[in-house]
Amino acid sequence: MWGVEFEDVVLQPLAERLCLVDGVVGVTLGGSRARGMHTTESDYDLGVYYRGALDTDALNNLAQEWAGAGASATRTGEWGPWVDGGAWLSIDGRAVDWLYRDLDRVTSVWQDTQQGVYGFHAQTGHPFGFADFAYPGELALSVILADPSGHVTALHTDVQQYPDPLREALVRRLWEADFVTMLARKAIPRADATYVAGCLFRVVCLCTHALHAHARRWLINEKGAVAAAGALPNAPADFSTRAHAVLGRLGTTPDELTATLTLAEQLVEDTRNACPLT
Repeated sequence: MWGVEFEDVVLQPLAERLCLVDGVVGVTLGGSRARGMHTTESDYDLGVYYRGALDTDALNNLAQEWAGAGASATRTGEWGPWVDGGAWLSIDGRAVDWLYRDLDRVTSVWQDTQQGVYGFHAQTGHPFGFADFAYPGELALSVILADPSGHVTALHTDVQQYPDPLREALVRRLWEADFVTMLARKAIPRADATYVAGCLFRVVCLCTHALHAHARRWLINEKGAVAAAGALPNAPADFSTRAHAVLGRLGTTPDELTATLTLAEQLVEDTRNACPLT
């Protein structure tokens, strides 16, 4: 999945060192490298799972030890409420990112998803909104590098099963796509292309979440979501091409915006037909 030498010589020892920091309970490799979908330029994303108070001063010192004097790690909360901190490091010429994850909060979100409870939350870098169910999703798709207590491994095992209540809730959320397209139509006489674009971005994201949920596949980021949805066995014909066309050829005149919105409405309808709930 990743460069074996780098994993053995750098990532594994680093993960073990991270687990010696007060608060850290486990470290995972996530992102494209864990899923075997990486390129040579892909970062190494390390999930740093912690409980209680996290000794970020020690993490800062560790970042400098491994990546040089100019490296640093944030305090918790510095990056926002959901991606709450970490570090962007360069180790042996490779980008290695630390992403803090509060294990108790991840566990709480996992319990909510089993009841069909979820949310999309404001977070820098997530224009649609951070999907809180990305917490269990990214753990499910990760590789565990170090877990002295066994707590991360236990949760990793649990989250392999996609919750049916979450599946149903995300598919039913397509009602919002209908509502948003209705709002977008109200902006067409004013040729408000910016507002229409925002509405249609939301429509496309709602469709991608519904398709992934119906297929019981975790979707943890907007980046690459359309292509991933188009590759699903339940996806409507040419989903990715059509979804990109909705946003890529939006237009600015009322006639152009109307034509694009019609394409979006058909995409929503085809997505709904591809996601029957029994």
